[in-house]
Amino acid sequence: MVDILKPSAVADFLLIECRERGEVLTNLKLQKLLYYAQAWHLALHDQALFEEDFQAWVHGPVLPSQYQRFRDFQWRPIMLEVSRPGLPNEALDAFLVEVVDVFGCESAVALELMTHREKPWVEARGDLPPHVPSNAPISKQTMKDYYKAIRDN
Repeated sequence: MVDILKPSAVADFLLIECRERGEVLTNLKLQKLLYYAQAWHLALHDQALFEEDFQAWVHGPVLPSQYQRFRDFQWRPIMLEVSRPGLPNEALDAFLVEVVDVFGCESAVALELMTHREKPWVEARGDLPPHVPSNAPISKQTMKDYYKAIRDN
């Protein structure tokens, strides 16, 4: 069990981890890394990393607080100075490093396309056409169930 984190702490960790590997993130890619961190933490540990829900936006899952935090960067790399947050334990640190290992090598667009094919985003969008804006929340339960099923196959 880990304490519920602030979304900004997870975002800062991902930004720093990627920078240390020589990549700066755009808001689009950061959103997808945050999403997969939350999704896989739910699936593997039956617990959310943070309380805030993702929304099913046109370009995939978005965590509104972190989108707003970095929105001024638009499509450009996020160059804000942040520090690596102190996380509650080494297991959580290792988990987030693994998220970057697995998903960080993909482009922002590839990650967006991945989320568009997966049940949590599709279900939250319902019958909306792909180009229509939506603030519909993505269910944590659906995320947990969907990624747990992938884990178990």
